[in-house]
Order: sequence, then C-alpha cells, then structure tokens
Amino acid sequence: MKTASYKTLIAVVLFCLLLQPLCALDTTDANQVFAGIWQAQFQGKTFVTIKLEDQIGRLSGTITHSQIQLDNQGELTSAEPQDGEDAFTEIKVSDKVLHLTSKSTNGQDTTQYEMEINGTDQAELRFVGLPSGVTTPKPWTLRKAVAAAARPASLQDKLMSAAQIWMAGQTGTNASSTAGSAATPGTSTAAASPPAAIPVVKASDAALDGDLRKAIDALPRRINDQFNNLGDMVNFVIVGSQQQMQSSLAAATWNVADTDSKESALKAVLQTYQKKDYLTMPMSQLYLFGRVQDFGYEMAEPFAVVASRHHFRVWKAPFTWNGQMVWIGAGTHDIGFEKDQRNGKVTHKIDPAVDGERDNIGASLQKADKVKTATYYLPPDPVQTAKNATGGGYHSDGRVLVIVLK
Repeated sequence: MKTASYKTLIAVVLFCLLLQPLCALDTTDANQVFAGIWQAQFQGKTFVTIKLEDQIGRLSGTITHSQIQLDNQGELTSAEPQDGEDAFTEIKVSDKVLHLTSKSTNGQDTTQYEMEINGTDQAELRFVGLPSGVTTPKPWTLRKAVAAAARPASLQDKLMSAAQIWMAGQTGTNASSTAGSAATPGTSTAAASPPAAIPVVKASDAALDGDLRKAIDALPRRINDQFNNLGDMVNFVIVGSQQQMQSSLAAATWNVADTDSKESALKAVLQTYQKKDYLTMPMSQLYLFGRVQDFGYEMAEPFAVVASRHHFRVWKAPFTWNGQMVWIGAGTHDIGFEKDQRNGKVTHKIDPAVDGERDNIGASLQKADKVKTATYYLPPDPVQTAKNATGGGYHSDGRVLVIVLK
C-alpha cells in the first residue's frame, strides 16, 4: 500500500474517533443479548446447544448436531444429542430477532433459523426456508445456560487497547525475544486480537503424502513485491475448495481485506456511524506465481487495525492434490510502523517471529472445527532468516503448516 493510503486511513480513523461518541446514542448492544450458551431440552434432557460469541462487535457461533423425530404437526416425539457441530456462516441481528445460517461439515447442507428473545434468558428458535414437503419443526424453547461474561467494550476500552498495541509494537515488547531458527509452534508471539497467547496447533504425526510433498518442494519459498524484491515466506498451505476455505475462515472470524483504499476510507466512516468496528483495512499487493494475491484476510482490534493486525495473503496453486484445490499462503503479524528501506517512507513493521502467525492461522481454524488434518512439513532449503520486501527482518523454523479442511 502506498504511504498516502496509510495517511488517508489514519486520518479517517481519527475522524471516526470523533464521530463515534455522536453515534452512540443507544448503548444497548444487541450482540450482548444473544451472546452466550443456549440449550433446548426434550423430556428434561439437552439435545441441542447453540454457542454465540461476540467477537469485537461481530457474532460468531456454532450449533451442535442432534437426531430428532417429529409428528405430522412438527412436534418433537424424540430428540437426542449427536457428536459434532456446525458453524454459523451468516449471522444478522434485527431488533430482537437473530437470523442464523449454518452449513454442515460436508459443505453441502444449509439450514436457516430465526432466534427471538421472548423472556429473561429465554428465546425461541424457529426453522425457516425448509424445502417444500419437509415438515417444519414447531419452535423450540431455548434457555441461556451461561450469560455473556464481558460487558460491551466502550470507546475508551477500544482506544486504550489500540494504544497499548501501538506502544508494544513500537517498543518491540510484542515480539518474541528469541531469535534464530529454533522457534516452536505457539510460542513465537502474542496475539493482538484477542490479546492472549496463541494456541498450539494440534498437529498430526503422520507423514505428509508424497505427491503433496513434491508439489510443496517445488513452490517458491518467498513471495515478492512489484519490483521483484523477495519478501515474506510461504508458511502455510490450505487444501480445500474456494467455498470451503472462505466459509472456514469466516467461521474462524477472519475478515476479507478491502481492496480499494478510497472505498475503504468511506466504509470506515459509514461503519463507525452505524456503531460498527472497521476491521477490513486494505493490504498491499504482493506476488506469487507472477500474480497478486487472490485473497487477503485479517484479524485485528478496533482502531488498532491501522497499526497492528494479524493478516495473510493466499494464492490458488497451479496444481491440485487428490482432486482438491490447493491454496498457498504467507502470513505475518503487523505490530506497528517502521521505515521502508526501499524509499524511506512509512510502512508496517512485522513481528520478526513469523511462526507465530502461521500457528495462529492454523489454531483459529482448528478452534472453529474446520480442520481435518494439520501437518508441519520442512521443505528443502527452508527459510529461517530473511527480510521482507520493505527491509524488515524475520526468522522462522522453516516449516510449512499444511492444513486440510473438512
């Protein structure tokens, strides 16, 4: 991204800080009403559980599997819990009604619900949009088992968090103090959003498939900028269709980055006016296979997104494996600003312990229950110490995390 774009977005964010108090006339956050654990019971036994979490102004969640039987009027005649759960791929709030869409783990079956608050810690769950001829279940009564623990983050909370992240990035206290190539999964860095330790990836001990190994061995080890300066390392691979990848990342609360700086500035203002957090700041275009990234994803705290964010780029690979698409990714963690060694202008500063972002990506997908297998693989000539395209140094154990989606 050009320096002018950074300045524009920083100015927009400052404007939004002034604008938001004027917009916050209604302090009631509908997300907090729905956030928590909701359960439905049949004959005194819980058969379905809905978990909803407020991820910095955005709801995400899951619904557990169940086996039910209905009579001709849609009343339950039996209901039993089953193993597994489906993530909600779309959640919309409208007054007291939550519109939910879930997709099965096979990615083929979609179910729509409406959840409406009708009492203290009580709601009604309705099935909507079922195919013609399918008996629609009568509404289920849900009761809140665990109330949301945290209060809605205030503007002061968000600004304080953003300031802490900014200062940590500028002073280097957010980066790993251990240099070299002996980094281990889950210990490289602390996450900016949420500010907690990165979970360890639950990796498989099984050897990677030989054909996939050969394909990864032939990949470029690093991506490059438009001037062919080598930059970030290729540090993860995702196997799955485009739809699988996009829905899985959405379930893991990753946001698709905006691609137009001017439009994003307007979007930042509009979202602040609507009391929403702007978390989709554009990222610079980098190259692999001779083309710019197909998608950019990011995860950040409100306001701090200008300076600090978890983010990565992915490219569709020129090969498939077992008939499935393969996506090649490069992830880094922005922690502040520094001088661009190419031109002396301002650019993002990354956490030099880049394995932390690789592991953060894998762990977030595992937490969303979207990973079939996750395997670390050390390719020939691994990248262990290098600089990105703007001159910032980084280090790694050289391994690539190979993620096969469910």
